[in-house]
Amino acid sequence: MAFFSVIIPLYNKENFIESTIKSVLAQSFQDFEIIIVNDGSTDKSEERIKNFNDNRIVYFSKENGGASSARNYGIAKAKGDFITFLDADDYWYPDFLKTMFINSKAFPEQKVFSASIEFETSKKTITAQYSISKTNEKIEIVNYFKASLKETVLCTSCAVFHKTVFEKAGNFDTKIKSGQDTDLWIRIGLVYPIVFSWKILARYVYDSASLSKNSNFIYEKMYFSKFTSAEKENPDLKKFLDLNRFSLAVKSKIAGKKELFKKYSSEIDSRNLSLKKKIILHLPASAMRILISFKTFLANTGISSTVFK
Repeated sequence: MAFFSVIIPLYNKENFIESTIKSVLAQSFQDFEIIIVNDGSTDKSEERIKNFNDNRIVYFSKENGGASSARNYGIAKAKGDFITFLDADDYWYPDFLKTMFINSKAFPEQKVFSASIEFETSKKTITAQYSISKTNEKIEIVNYFKASLKETVLCTSCAVFHKTVFEKAGNFDTKIKSGQDTDLWIRIGLVYPIVFSWKILARYVYDSASLSKNSNFIYEKMYFSKFTSAEKENPDLKKFLDLNRFSLAVKSKIAGKKELFKKYSSEIDSRNLSLKKKIILHLPASAMRILISFKTFLANTGISSTVFK
């Protein structure tokens, strides 16, 4: 039985999937299985996969159901005690699995492990910035909400979970079309601390036209209502959710969704927002568009890694 089950959800990534698979096969730690779930691709992704001849690669093809459905399918098929995900256009550095293996042995009582990532933009590559201060320690055990006020310390392409995590926290919510990863990270963060390595071990390919940035899906984003009771008792969760509500409120106003804007903004405790964010919420949509265009430009040129936070 493999130590790691590597789940790769795949939908129309024919130009990326080979590099992604190669980054797994090139790992310095080799005790793994690769579960590729083709989620109804209509391009040549399947042909690219067939170029590999490695018995650790297990390939499944299913009707399109979205990334959450594909990841959940992979979880059900996983044989390893530790499960990790890798998006089909991202990739790992050679010591990702080795580092996660070492950390899992160093902290046997912990169940969730992650590491720093970097972003590949159209202009350059930049390191993610986190809301925790870097210490002299190479590894930190962190509270998910405190550590993720800028960039999340859990990323679908740079985290490892003991299989029991999904039994306790649940799987990805297939009803959420955008933000489903955040929903799961919140549920996990309410139960588990995160063993976080400051070593950059994965690269996320920034795509300004990705699904999560498409206003057509604004109605299908999460509303956080399932966490209403929890956030009343957990100020760290409340602040984390309010910053996410801020992002969604801005997106809603830009998309012309006035009722959604009112919903998200009305649920925010203003004490959790900086003065700059408070001002932004009161800007007209036209001014917001200019500001977001500028922030997107900064992200694409590598000056900033975030657009909405």
